[in-house]
Amino acid sequence: MTLALLLSGQGGQNPGMFDLTADHPAAQAIFAAAKPLLGDVDPREVARRGGDALHENRTGQILCCVAALAGWQALGAAPVERTIVAGYSIGDLAAWGVAGRLEPTDVLRLAARRAEAMDAASGTGFALAGIRGLGLDALDALATAHGCHLAIRNAADSGVVGGARDALEALCRAAHARGAQRAAILPVHTPSHTPRLRDAAEAFREALRRTPVRRPALGAPRLVSGLDGAVVFRNDHGLDKLATQIAQCIDWAACLEACREYGADRVLELGPGHALATMARSTLPDARVHALEEFRTITGVQDWLEHP
Repeated sequence: MTLALLLSGQGGQNPGMFDLTADHPAAQAIFAAAKPLLGDVDPREVARRGGDALHENRTGQILCCVAALAGWQALGAAPVERTIVAGYSIGDLAAWGVAGRLEPTDVLRLAARRAEAMDAASGTGFALAGIRGLGLDALDALATAHGCHLAIRNAADSGVVGGARDALEALCRAAHARGAQRAAILPVHTPSHTPRLRDAAEAFREALRRTPVRRPALGAPRLVSGLDGAVVFRNDHGLDKLATQIAQCIDWAACLEACREYGADRVLELGPGHALATMARSTLPDARVHALEEFRTITGVQDWLEHP
């Protein structure tokens, strides 16, 4: 069996996002490490409270990394022969922890620093919009016409655009007029993966330079860059891409294709929501695909992995 782990980006945070991992012994160190970064409030409590705070950039990025790392720790020694891991946006950082390249405490600290740098670079009044049903070339041209930028390539007819909120609202109306099946502003307040965040990418690159990187253990998950879907063989190249993706369009479709080429026959999304699992069902139609939140218990996830 070959397992693909997909680590969620922002947007799916919800009050129940830690229901499966909250009490699991193996996940407690992750929750404890995140608490000081959240104003000395436990991440499980932050999630339970819900509300707009869940979608603040800094809080959201930390919570997404907590969800991925806690889920991976809770799964423990699941009997998987081969594993590949790819992360979507902030999930790309969490993937370095799951792959054993960064310490979990460093992943969480870097998530906070990443968000702070992005907030400082972007200012207010910006957002992301998800568009489905237009070809990416047409969507790129539409974004340019509205002073926005293509931020994420999800599939041949699906992408995310970043820019000023009023420009994105006009873009969504134009996309609907051109036959888009969906065009909506996402619950993210930063124009991630666009040139507006160049300063943030450089600030994060410097933070990465100061962070120790580990050699992955034998049998650790194969790490895929969230920027372009390429396997990370050299840490220096991979870390450069991890910083670059903050201000450059990311190719999630290529990440899913890398999982398909690696022979993934099981796909598990770790993190809030199930958006990545939904996309994976189209790219890997022969694989069995689930999001962690679709299970009732961690034992249920382990049973699913154990049985064909």
